Amino acid sequence: MATLKAFDADVLSAKAAVQSARINLEYTKAASPVPGRVGISQVTEGAYVQASNATLMATVQQLDPMYVDVLQSSNDLLRLRKALGSGELGRDKEGRARVKLLLDDGTEYAQEGALQFSDVSVSPSTSSVTIRAIFPNPNGILLPGLFVRARLVEGSKSDAILVPQPAVTRNSKGEATAFVVGAGDKVELRVLETGRTVGSDWLVLDGLKAGDRVIMNNLQRIRPGAAIKPVPMPATGPATAATASADTQKR
Repeated sequence: MATLKAFDADVLSAKAAVQSARINLEYTKAASPVPGRVGISQVTEGAYVQASNATLMATVQQLDPMYVDVLQSSNDLLRLRKALGSGELGRDKEGRARVKLLLDDGTEYAQEGALQFSDVSVSPSTSSVTIRAIFPNPNGILLPGLFVRARLVEGSKSDAILVPQPAVTRNSKGEATAFVVGAGDKVELRVLETGRTVGSDWLVLDGLKAGDRVIMNNLQRIRPGAAIKPVPMPATGPATAATASADTQKR
């Protein structure tokens, strides 16, 4: 009976050894914790890999959906939050701000994304905050590290005034100013409150009204109160302030 029990113990020990070998064999297969595409292998076949040293074998990238991180100034972030609260920004079905992408070659990405969240800290050196948008990427067009431009989808503003950037200068106080054709075709200097840039124009929040004629040319030669002979320029759109090319009169 003692010999029989010893043989039974040997059988159980052999089964335990087989199970242990199966477990160790599974450790030779590295399973990715996330779905995606694997990059270039960092080790060669047959190389010794240790779990204790955390040897990097390859990197798996999740390509769908894709996250887009954008640096935004703290002032723009405050404006963005106000726009979201007031409903000026377009939202998706889940109430998130809609975002579009411009690829590096200038073309627009076909899929529309949504603003997901912003970082909780501001960089003290650049006064900027990282905000993240999420985009579907079913065709794998977006790749990690790709340079893109994000554009928030906003609502339209019918009474907006856009002024070409060359017509806006800064005074000694850092205020935005523009020369305007006043009464009697005399030059007036207006202090403007500008919002943000829209293409090549400034969005003017205050200081101009519909019908004002902004001077575009000869800005170095004119002075406030000087009589000029304005020459109308073609308007760029219905939301743009009227512009004029000013020729100074000889006295």
